[in-house]
Amino acid sequence: MFPHLYRRWMIRWETALTTRDENRVVRPVEWGFDWLDDFLDEYRLRETVARADSSPLAAEPAMIAVNQAIVEHSESFYGYRTPDDFRLEERAPQLFPTNVRPETLRRDAELKRLAKEGRLPKAPFLRFTSPVRTPYPENDLVNARWYPAPEKAMQGKPKQAIVVMPQWNADAFSHNVLCSLFNRFGISALRLSKPFHDIRRPLEIERSDYAVSSNIGRTIASVRQAVIDVRCCLDWLESQGYEQFGILGTSLGSCYAFIASAHDARIRVNAFNHASMAFGDVVWTGQSTRHIRAAFEDAGMTQDKLYRLWSGISPVSYMRRFAQRPKKVLVIHARYDLTFLPEYSEQVLASFAAEGIDFVSKVLPCGHYTTGETPYKFIDGWYLGSFVYTAFRDLAREPSRPASAVPAEEKEALRR
Repeated sequence: MFPHLYRRWMIRWETALTTRDENRVVRPVEWGFDWLDDFLDEYRLRETVARADSSPLAAEPAMIAVNQAIVEHSESFYGYRTPDDFRLEERAPQLFPTNVRPETLRRDAELKRLAKEGRLPKAPFLRFTSPVRTPYPENDLVNARWYPAPEKAMQGKPKQAIVVMPQWNADAFSHNVLCSLFNRFGISALRLSKPFHDIRRPLEIERSDYAVSSNIGRTIASVRQAVIDVRCCLDWLESQGYEQFGILGTSLGSCYAFIASAHDARIRVNAFNHASMAFGDVVWTGQSTRHIRAAFEDAGMTQDKLYRLWSGISPVSYMRRFAQRPKKVLVIHARYDLTFLPEYSEQVLASFAAEGIDFVSKVLPCGHYTTGETPYKFIDGWYLGSFVYTAFRDLAREPSRPASAVPAEEKEALRR
């Protein structure tokens, strides 16, 4: 009796949290081939796309062909040239909220007031130009808040760092507490602003809609940019003498984190906070993306079609690649998740087991949004913190060579 009542209570609470924001916009479906121009030219897909321009019926098979090419040539699609304009910028942190709830707007106003009065301490941010360019200059200037671990905490072990990516529509303060926690373990952290999020969000949108939307090509390009930005962060960390690396991604961030890790062997510690196999399945079935599904349904799309149209940005397409090198992996999912349905997270676990990946699984007794509520946020934080601490501790005990002793060709191989 009690489990049934608890489940009903949790689903009501989760639903209330996913429906309280009223600024979700149903946008028309767009194919967005123009967001992938360079890849289309490199792999001679321009003629295929040209047929789509002349016949609406050809657009769907053309985008499926593009996704097949992305998977086949993913090393190139998620490849890049290291930026040459890395720099640290000091500024007062800002919230950059994505909802218009009164309590959020009050907090934003208070932070701005404190910053104007000089009472908000400045923080360091890594900035550089993303190798992936979009029509939005503000989005292409990557932003990652830098949390360097104290020198004393790093003594006696290799220099270790983790890239942290919060959930979709996260404000700029989300996950900062985790970064401070990792510093106590002697692990430095870069809290990466995802494409179209917080300071990178164009002024024309209230939410981070352009990261995930009914524009199919733009969504693919956003994933590509996020993955490449992560890899650029690793390049900067290496230039600062860091040797061992991890990544933590929550929700949408976990998708970005998985694909980055599948394409960059430097990432040895992986924490996926909510995970799913297919990008299209989550968008189609999740409560938080119901407005995007509405647009696709209006255009006559189905879940199966969306699965194929976004196969190039789905973890399922890179599972074998992810398993090629040993990694330390944590997967957290929620029993009453209405955004990343539990069956999709269980598919991840089954696939990891089938591929022989060494992983730890933790299940939260809540939902997707309620993970951020008391007491579940503390349980989640304990799982993440204890795993990251243990994984990096064990990694530090492995024999390692200083970066200066690693041949250049081997460093390049690690990036692939």
